[in-house]
Amino acid sequence: MAETWTISVGGRVYGPYSLEQMQGFHAENRLADHSLIARAGEEHFHPAAEDPALAALFQPAPTAQAESAPTSERATEAISQSRSEPAQPHRFGARAEPENNQGPAHFVIVADMKSGSIAGLEDEIFKLGQAHRFCTQAWVLVSEGSINIVRNALVQRLGKLDTIFIVDAAHDRAAWFNFGPETDTRIRKMWSRPVEFNGTEKRAARR
Repeated sequence: MAETWTISVGGRVYGPYSLEQMQGFHAENRLADHSLIARAGEEHFHPAAEDPALAALFQPAPTAQAESAPTSERATEAISQSRSEPAQPHRFGARAEPENNQGPAHFVIVADMKSGSIAGLEDEIFKLGQAHRFCTQAWVLVSEGSINIVRNALVQRLGKLDTIFIVDAAHDRAAWFNFGPETDTRIRKMWSRPVEFNGTEKRAARR
């Protein structure tokens, strides 16, 4: 029977997950070396880097030798580089899309603050550009910064139980933080799914 793991985040337990899923979480920067995990049947959680099957994920990548490396190794290196992001807190449940901004972006920010300060989060939002709070924990923001810059700045103001969802309306991107793996996976699938029009919408689009 294949091994599975559970993940403890903020006192809540998620899983079980297969090795392939755990590797995917690590590739997306949602599983860190200090993330608390447990194998099926284990009662106590421990850092992911201490698990024999997962430890290799957190080892430094070998230095690339561009000219002498086989083509397959160079391709692997390119894929690894394409996944890199600016430094950010390693919390399970963080997500951001690749950035390629040209000009200011229009963001919608929705938070659920249970342990952090709403005022502190709002102060950070207003530092990023022109902003307006239109609901208790929702803002619109115009900023020259990319969605990664906005996300990385705001997560510094979040506590362990807080969540945030950011939409870059100008570039059709989204970033979110601390929702847990099930919600994270569902949002990613829905966000990347092509938009489907029903019959009425198709007729309206042709007019």
